[in-house]
Amino acid sequence: MAVQENSSQSCLYDAVVVGAGIQGSFTAYHLAKRGQKTLLLEQFPLPHTRGSSHGQSRIIRSAYPQDYYVAMMKGAYQLWAVLEAEAGTRLHRPTPMLVLGQQQNPEFQSFWQMLQRHDIPHDVLTPQALAQKYPEIHPHGREMAVADLTAGVLYPDKALQAVQEQFRRSGGTVRDGEKVLSILPGNVVTVTTNRGEYRAKRLVITAGPWSSHLLAPLGMQLPLQPLRIHVYYWRAKDPGACSHVEHLPCFLGINLNQEAHDIYGLPTDEYPGLVKICYHHGSPVEPDRPDQLDQASAVPDLQILQGFVRNYLPWLDPEPAVQERCMYTNTPNEDFILDRHPQFHNIVIGAGFSGHGFKFAPVIGEILCQLSLGEEPPYDLAHFRISRFPASPQAAL
Repeated sequence: MAVQENSSQSCLYDAVVVGAGIQGSFTAYHLAKRGQKTLLLEQFPLPHTRGSSHGQSRIIRSAYPQDYYVAMMKGAYQLWAVLEAEAGTRLHRPTPMLVLGQQQNPEFQSFWQMLQRHDIPHDVLTPQALAQKYPEIHPHGREMAVADLTAGVLYPDKALQAVQEQFRRSGGTVRDGEKVLSILPGNVVTVTTNRGEYRAKRLVITAGPWSSHLLAPLGMQLPLQPLRIHVYYWRAKDPGACSHVEHLPCFLGINLNQEAHDIYGLPTDEYPGLVKICYHHGSPVEPDRPDQLDQASAVPDLQILQGFVRNYLPWLDPEPAVQERCMYTNTPNEDFILDRHPQFHNIVIGAGFSGHGFKFAPVIGEILCQLSLGEEPPYDLAHFRISRFPASPQAAL
């Protein structure tokens, strides 16, 4: 359990943040740096692997098919650099990321256009140039690629530890192993856990797959779907092909093999010599019972990825060497929720990061901090508002 500081339960906090994953931890970090007396609550003992913020490797990239994400990533890169300087350690390593797709595919074209529009350093590779520069990748369907030259691999476990440590150094308090049992809204919010009661002027909820459980008693029924995601690691068939692993860039495949969701991969640090390849979708699950899947709705991700490996990376063994899992919490269109509660404006919600939010965490934390303080962030948040949902809930208690 984390060492506790400033943990008197009788005091009034400026802010309580529920959920100490990467989004909540960065939110608490920004609040503490703004001089706010902040408590960060986590239901599980830290560190843990129950949510969406663990592991040794995640892709960081500027490439997105939407303007608003590209703009946010510019701020995220700057804030990651600030944390690295504060912590005195590297939290990522640069490596190009290839966006693979058919030239006529509208989503692929949007990736390409955004890189051009925002002057993001990139290369364009025809199928012939792709095969020549990256012979490890076989463009089975005559795909081309655009290479995001700003991309890299983030170190999630190190990043989470670093931001929590800087939060503590700014005077913040972490209390792990404390599950929130109830939230009583008001000008002063009361948060009751299995260990005590806390009062705060403002509350931020960043509880990942457990967000719906906390929001329902506050009159919020948001379309959040927790998914269990399988993470697969693959080894080369021939030990002589290990150079392929070393030279392989990160990649994101758009509708390859006519699949409905993207396939992504990267060389890993957690298992040297293996390649991490995943399907960007999963099977619906109840977060407190991740082992219980409804087989009728289970996604055949392994079969999809085996087909991809055979066609595009045939030098890899089609049977994965290691299988792990994590959780996504998806919105219907995979855009985040970053907004104030429609009735209780001192309660802010950060949720639905849909498997692609980790890289944005420094800027998401800043946005949630600003919303909590009654400020308007310098980003277009229209795509992240609760009101965007067709049956947007009006809180009614």
